[in-house]
Amino acid sequence: MKKQPILKAESVKPYFNGFEVIGAFNPSVIKYKDKTVMMIRVAERPIQNVGGYYLVPEFDKDNNLIINKLDMSSGHYDFTDCRMVKNTNRNYLTSVSYFLIAESYDGVNFKLTEKRIFPQGDDERYGIEDSRITEIDGEYYITYSAISDKGINTKLMVTKDFETFTRLGVIFCADNKDVVIFPKKINGNYYALHRPCTSEFAKPDMWIAQSQDLICWGKHKVFLTAKECGMARVGAGAVPILTDKGWLEIFHAADEKHVYKLYAMFLNSDKPEVIELLGTNPLVEISEDFEKDGFFKNVVFTCGAIAEGDTIKIYYGTCDTNIAMIELKISEIYSSLWGE
Repeated sequence: MKKQPILKAESVKPYFNGFEVIGAFNPSVIKYKDKTVMMIRVAERPIQNVGGYYLVPEFDKDNNLIINKLDMSSGHYDFTDCRMVKNTNRNYLTSVSYFLIAESYDGVNFKLTEKRIFPQGDDERYGIEDSRITEIDGEYYITYSAISDKGINTKLMVTKDFETFTRLGVIFCADNKDVVIFPKKINGNYYALHRPCTSEFAKPDMWIAQSQDLICWGKHKVFLTAKECGMARVGAGAVPILTDKGWLEIFHAADEKHVYKLYAMFLNSDKPEVIELLGTNPLVEISEDFEKDGFFKNVVFTCGAIAEGDTIKIYYGTCDTNIAMIELKISEIYSSLWGE
């Protein structure tokens, strides 16, 4: 299947007055009844219409949206990164993200619903980002990044119907992201992949952890290093899919210039901390125009994939702007991992 955006940011209307949608991207996906449900990260920012000031949004402690006016002539702010404004006291995101639900009967053509999930609470004041959905015993557990002046925390929510969502709190403290939970217990424990974000000594590597209750996680250990992939950082992408060749994990890696690629690996079915086969060839690399140009260039980033028989549909965000999808056979993915 030819890669192309299946959903564009321009398809989403801004929710907030005086704002514009700059991205609808990094979706998580799951089969629910007879539909594919997609949870889209939508990023909105204020239209810059106040001379001499740069407008940046956030939520206050009462979950109300507020706009900060930064004096562009003060010399105290660094505006060189389109995603973030920096100064010596604190950093500001240039947009605020929330989740929007979409549905599809064929996994390609999605209809946007009116269901939105907004930041809530003091540790989500700058936005919520990059969800992953894991189905366990008829309940749908959603990990997501909560951004605030307290750092990047991974939180968990749960739903049975994608109408009502219950927040379960922080499960991985700052700074940590790219958390995916395996869809069943393995030898009596739940497993999750995660990625601590900052270190004075190590690169951002992928870790694995275990839990009895999905809330308290322990037995942390490094699982896959960026160095092993020859990249600057790696992180889990889609929720692992159990195949007859083991757990299939599709993940992202980026180099020092922030150019992203998607890779795959197969993990042992009974010992998921054991990597049976690690890809040397990327499944998706920057090639199409929509993967090269957008809000943040040269990004392909997956948060979800669905298995339909021997076919895997991989959904991924492009350039923090749009959503694309590619279909691959499990056998194709497996054979491609051996490299050239």
